Parts: sequence; C-alpha cells; structure tokens
Amino acid sequence: MSEKKPAPRLLEKYRGEIITQMMEKFALKNRFAVPRVEKIVVNMGVGEALQDVKILEKAMEELALISGQRPVMRRAKKAISNFKVKENQPVGCKVTLRRGMMYEFMDRLINVVMPRIRDFRGVPTDSFDASGNYTLGLTEQSIFPELEIDRLSRSQGMDITFVIKNAKSVEQAKELLRLFGMPFKQAEK
Repeated sequence: MSEKKPAPRLLEKYRGEIITQMMEKFALKNRFAVPRVEKIVVNMGVGEALQDVKILEKAMEELALISGQRPVMRRAKKAISNFKVKENQPVGCKVTLRRGMMYEFMDRLINVVMPRIRDFRGVPTDSFDASGNYTLGLTEQSIFPELEIDRLSRSQGMDITFVIKNAKSVEQAKELLRLFGMPFKQAEK
C-alpha cells in the first residue's frame, strides 16, 4: 500500500485562507468563482542551439532539474531568414506544470529563488495580459538552488507564465498572486 503524499503548502494555504479572503474582497458568493492558478509554463528560448544542439540539450537538462519534470523541445514554426532559422529547427524548450508540481514550484520560486536575486526590489506589476495571466522573466538560471553553479556552462534566461483561471479582472489576478506571496514592486511616490 502506498503512502499518501501530503498536499503542497501553498495549496493548503489557497484552500484554507486565500479563497475566503478573495470572496470577501471581491464579494464573490461561490467558492468556484474565485480565481485560481491553473498551470505554470516555464519557457527557455535557446537561440544558440541553431549552431550547437548540445547547448539545447544542456538547457533541457537544467530545466528538468529546476522544474522536476522533463521539458518538451520547441521547434520553429516557420523559417526566418534574418535570424538564420529554418522551419522545424529546435529553438527552445518548455515545461507545463499543473497541480501539486505547480504549487511546489511556485513555493520554491517565491520563497527561495526570488530572495536570492541580487538587488531584488520586487517583480513588476505591469506584466499581466488582458486575461489576467502573469508573465515573469528571469535573466539567469543560476539563482535556482537545484543547479550547481560550478557545472553551468552558460547563463540562460527563462520566462515563467502563471495561467490564472476565473479572473474577471487584472486586479483579481494580482490579488491572488499577492496572497500567495508574490513580491510585487511598491508604487514609487
């Protein structure tokens, strides 16, 4: 018989505290109308992979360590001659995290990784799209504790997108992430 794994800390926080706070703040009558994070997509564009495929393989290996899930190789949809990109050529990798893995990654990102960023003042508040999804860009992967800095061959950035379901406005999506602990920049006076 297998032991049941405990629910992630942020999932417990969402169910126990965040739902009630969101219902009060936005006058929502139903628990299912409260916005929630549906998935997190971590994307690495590796332009140097055009010359050397080993760079992309190394980036995929690092992304697997960071996310705890095997990434998918992304290929160019169409040829762009100015960038010497041919159709169907490998150009990056991505991981889509859902459920428990998503909450574990979000917990590590907010509470471990972001405090390790040098001169960190908070994440920008203007990176929401019209649907309430939030995209965050990181310039290097070395801030993740899963990676050994000595073994990194090159600095590689990534985009992290929080896909938020049921958000009626950007304000609701922003409040949801703030309650999870996302450190947004304070408005300068």
